[in-house]
Amino acid sequence: MNARGALGRYGEDLAARRLSETGMTVLERNWRCGRTGEIDIVARDGDVLVFCEVKTRRGGRFEHPMAAVRPEKAERLRRLAERWIQTHGAAPPGGARIDLIGVVLPERGAPVVEHVRGVA
Repeated sequence: MNARGALGRYGEDLAARRLSETGMTVLERNWRCGRTGEIDIVARDGDVLVFCEVKTRRGGRFEHPMAAVRPEKAERLRRLAERWIQTHGAAPPGGARIDLIGVVLPERGAPVVEHVRGVA
């Protein structure tokens, strides 16, 4: 795994831990749909199915991770979520949503993990 892949994996680990700490259940990680793309984390929040996109950046050097999800990426996430639901059965009674988790790793100090619900 290269440095970028390791950074992304670390951010996804932090994100999964944060979701678990807030009472969500992580169902699957890094679900791939052929060449269409990947869902970083699939979780359950009560009776809602949650598809999480995780973006990790080192502090100060790049745009904020939340800025990386543009309309095209949001549309791809919606299509991937639909495929996941088709593959695994119907959506739960609470429906589904797409969340974004941004992880910023400062040069010093603890990572900053932001969770925004219902972005797409």
